[in-house]
Amino acid sequence: MNTSTSPLAGTVRSGRPIGVGIIGLGAAGSWAERSHLPALRAVPGYELRALSTSSKESAERSGHKHGVARTFGTAAELAACDEVDLVVVAVKVPHHRDLVRTALSAGKSVLCEWPLGNGLAEAEDMARHAHDRAVPTVVGLQARSHPALAYLRDLVADGYVGEVLSTTVVGSGGAWGGTVGPGDHHVLDPANGMTLLTIPFAHTLDGFASVLGEPEDLRIGLASRRTSAVDTGSGRPVPMTVPDQVVASGRVPGGAVATFHYRGGVSRGTNFRWEINGTEGDLVVTAPIGHLQLSPVTIEGARGASTGLAPLTVPESYVRVPRLDPRADAPAYAVAHAYHRFLDDLRDGGTSGVPDFAHGAARHRSIESAVTTP
Repeated sequence: MNTSTSPLAGTVRSGRPIGVGIIGLGAAGSWAERSHLPALRAVPGYELRALSTSSKESAERSGHKHGVARTFGTAAELAACDEVDLVVVAVKVPHHRDLVRTALSAGKSVLCEWPLGNGLAEAEDMARHAHDRAVPTVVGLQARSHPALAYLRDLVADGYVGEVLSTTVVGSGGAWGGTVGPGDHHVLDPANGMTLLTIPFAHTLDGFASVLGEPEDLRIGLASRRTSAVDTGSGRPVPMTVPDQVVASGRVPGGAVATFHYRGGVSRGTNFRWEINGTEGDLVVTAPIGHLQLSPVTIEGARGASTGLAPLTVPESYVRVPRLDPRADAPAYAVAHAYHRFLDDLRDGGTSGVPDFAHGAARHRSIESAVTTP
């Protein structure tokens, strides 16, 4: 949507900070604590003013730990708080739709973690509701906001590799392997919407599309090679009914061949490698884990007469959040840059540096429509 006429845009242009309330910022460790909390503290223009958790008591404990004065035991109370302009939904996927609708019904802008919904129907419902409310939204597909991917996008556009001939991505999911943490059993059941396909593969696909364009004729195959994982706490097997292998192929605009393979677990070899091969050169992106959205990223390249890859350092001009380190603060790094780009969108009007709910629904659609049955 056009963010230029929203009250949130007026707040940004006036120089006032955006008041943020996080649903899911607990006291015992959470994704919000590892990513959104340091990101918000590193990006001028935001103030964390409120949080809510599953109960009043746990919210108060979290508020004491994180220095947040306004704490609520329900999302509805947080959304009704006049000090909150932007609601961040950072809980498990099955709860996204109800919490997002609660915030939108209160007239608040929303940043919702990815996957946006537990399936396409939920994502489309949230996108429609956001459109009807005419408020700016953000979906947590932050890989495309990472400075390394912005630099990679410009390298390709400026002809570093010449005409792109082919591109290949291989990644490991980390979860969905031989072991599972005591609190992570939910990722082994596809009914919960948190799978190898919907999380690491989808995040990487979105970052990939931001660099090379949206894949055409995408075909995604799924396979289940493991049927259980060992609980690291009890040592007992836990049923795994979600596929642990994702294989995809397609073409990028211009005709270059694209292939992907995501496998569950961790490899003893390379856990993320993305090659872009062209008529004039090659680019190689590597990371220690297969989650491109929360991993430190290394770029190497070679072109012309060069026969060996050399490191390509991301220029400082791409780094918009210098308070964070891309390695030490990896879970928060791309998230912080997404927050910064959202400010730019609101301030400038008409720009769409960060993906909104409509984009999130389209990403769900692109994946679900491409999955082929055996």
